[in-house]
Amino acid sequence: MMHLQDTLQSVAALPADRPMTMPGAFYTCAAQFEHEARTVLRQNWHCLGRVDEVPEPGDDFTAQLLDEPLLVVRGDDGVIRVLANVCRHRGMPLAEGRGNVKRFICSYHAWMYARDGALLRAPRMENAGFDASTCRLHQHRTQLWNGFIYATLDERAEAFEHPELDAMLAPYEPEAFRLAHVAEENWQTNWKCLVENFMEGYHLSVVHPKTLHGYTPTGLSRKLVTGDGYTSYAANYPEGIPTRGMGAAGLSEAERMRSSLFAKFPTQVASQAASLLVSLYLFPINEGLVRVKWTLSTYGDDLDADTIAQRIALWEEVNREDREKLERMQVALGSAHAQSGPLAGDDFEGTIRDFQLWLAAQDRIATQAACS
Repeated sequence: MMHLQDTLQSVAALPADRPMTMPGAFYTCAAQFEHEARTVLRQNWHCLGRVDEVPEPGDDFTAQLLDEPLLVVRGDDGVIRVLANVCRHRGMPLAEGRGNVKRFICSYHAWMYARDGALLRAPRMENAGFDASTCRLHQHRTQLWNGFIYATLDERAEAFEHPELDAMLAPYEPEAFRLAHVAEENWQTNWKCLVENFMEGYHLSVVHPKTLHGYTPTGLSRKLVTGDGYTSYAANYPEGIPTRGMGAAGLSEAERMRSSLFAKFPTQVASQAASLLVSLYLFPINEGLVRVKWTLSTYGDDLDADTIAQRIALWEEVNREDREKLERMQVALGSAHAQSGPLAGDDFEGTIRDFQLWLAAQDRIATQAACS
């Protein structure tokens, strides 16, 4: 596995005009995944979903991030918290799926918790050593950004700021978008393959000839802003194509005539358009399996019910097309002949190089921490 870390550093050090892919083992090696789980995945921020998934007190949904079951809930005070979905008695999960509750009651021994994680009741717990105040649910660090909910498993992780990406997204008013659809499924691919696939326009016309090519052909892809922890590109619409909704009043014509795709590393990819915001949240399970949650949100009353249903159906098909390709590729990446190959130019696969550079920097940080 060490040779893969060395290879990553070598690939990241290549000249910008001679980028290369990583070899297949980077995506299929179990030891590599275990290394990522300990480092880049455990030590960074992960997007869990949209703020408007939990609009009212008691609204909640669950997620599994590596070995940590998470419970996202809006409290009576309006604050969104990410709690450990683990009863403090014997470790039973307290919730599953999504819903709205006044209290979380363990299905094993009926311990009861408030929406903020405080233990309210523990039947028949009369031992002298029992103290309810020490039995709160663990609360993970949480950050809200552009209408999204983020959490980290690392108590030392610094809060993030992306001013240049904020400036790119601000005209769209992403916080004003409202949830229209949410779905989850498992994809038999490596999580990094999915990030790379979503974030490059090189495949659009080939993989999505009927679904995306007409509006976002490969040839009109253009790289946008990149920085520490993110990258982006524009999937521009051809001249003469009607806009897909007006969106926010402050959008320029160029912004209205493109989908602005961004990745917030390590595990969120999203497409922001004038009236439609689609985001994928990745929950890696092992080197060849990832849980994919995706949401579709709309701006104001731009789209009627029939149009929203059409957009959902379109994105279901787009995801199916990508999933089919990635699952086939995952098998082939196990070949001894899946070696490094050249990447396309900056506008088409420069975002993959951005991801490589970030992953290489994360590995250097982890190495330095291990040696200190």
